[in-house]
Amino acid sequence: MRIGLLGGSFNPPHAAHRAISLFAMKRLQLDRVWWLVSPGNPLKDPGNLHDLAERAAAARRVANDPRIDVTCLESVIGTRYTVDTINYLRRRCSGARFVWIMGADNLAQFHKWENWQRIAAEVPFAVIDRPPQSFHGLAATASQALARYRIPETAAATLADRAPPAWVFLTGMKLNLSSTRLRNPDGSWKT
Repeated sequence: MRIGLLGGSFNPPHAAHRAISLFAMKRLQLDRVWWLVSPGNPLKDPGNLHDLAERAAAARRVANDPRIDVTCLESVIGTRYTVDTINYLRRRCSGARFVWIMGADNLAQFHKWENWQRIAAEVPFAVIDRPPQSFHGLAATASQALARYRIPETAAATLADRAPPAWVFLTGMKLNLSSTRLRNPDGSWKT
């Protein structure tokens, strides 16, 4: 089983989350994508964070595809950092081939993630183009440090079968929604 992992606050979930998932399934030849709805991102202010159950329910409505599974796994297993979640999943699902999926905006700050080098050493990852943040992501500390492990986009379908570190930058997604822009100043979701 080839599984993409898309982590985030999903505060709120939106059409770009779904589009990224479907795009990644196609380009990376994944069987499924798991949305890991985080109890809270250590790099973000939790002030406007909606209730986890509310975000998960909204994510299920947005996902609307039998190949996208929405889970609050991190709250269940008590992990706070991506590296710990990935280690847990690799131990529990040893037969699965995981690929971490992130937007170019996350690549720009990947070097700030807890044990980011270990994440890259544990699971291949795919970065989805998000203009205009893509230039920042490709010039950032982590992408420069991992440059020799980047595979050509034409080989994206092989990513799940590659030993990490390995990553690909996928272009072609033109939907540029963000949860930040979909929140009102008071933190409520725009409807």
